[in-house]
Amino acid sequence: MTTDSRDLLTLPANLPIPQDDGRASHLVGTAVPSVLLPATDGTLVDLSTIPGRTVVFGYPLTGRPDQPSLVPDWDQIPGARGCTPQTCGFRDLAHEFEARGYRVFGLSTQPSAYQQEMVSRLHVPFPVLSDATLALTTALRLPTLTVADQTLLARIAWVQHDARIVQVWYPVFPPDRNAATVLAWVQQQA
Repeated sequence: MTTDSRDLLTLPANLPIPQDDGRASHLVGTAVPSVLLPATDGTLVDLSTIPGRTVVFGYPLTGRPDQPSLVPDWDQIPGARGCTPQTCGFRDLAHEFEARGYRVFGLSTQPSAYQQEMVSRLHVPFPVLSDATLALTTALRLPTLTVADQTLLARIAWVQHDARIVQVWYPVFPPDRNAATVLAWVQQQA
């Protein structure tokens, strides 16, 4: 098996653009269900109990340097490539969200131990939640994709206020600009 020598921080110019298939159209106005998710800070997080404003961004799968891609044609799957740039965008703007009273959480179906490596390597200052059991994904009917027999989140972001979803970005493209797009929306709400 060959290793992945790509620069995971940089997006190729020819990524296929995901199309809006309507699988997230039901989310605005939805109450976030009570589901305990392991977080990379060692806690269990129930998004339904978080008061105030929260940003959640979901992604399929972060790559690791010098590790093989999940499948050889990963970059050709619309919406698959870009998890690391999306996460780094939220990392870089985390203080801006915090200054406006928003908490930030990442979300994927990867196990928490895998996420912890990424959080440490990329110096992510907020918890990343693991929905490896697909409990939240199923309860919210979040859009997914299946790759190599694994169910992964389709790239998505939302803002919730007092555990009710008030804004959704889906599909997210380009992923490296998602955090700035969400922050621009947050700034307009002030």
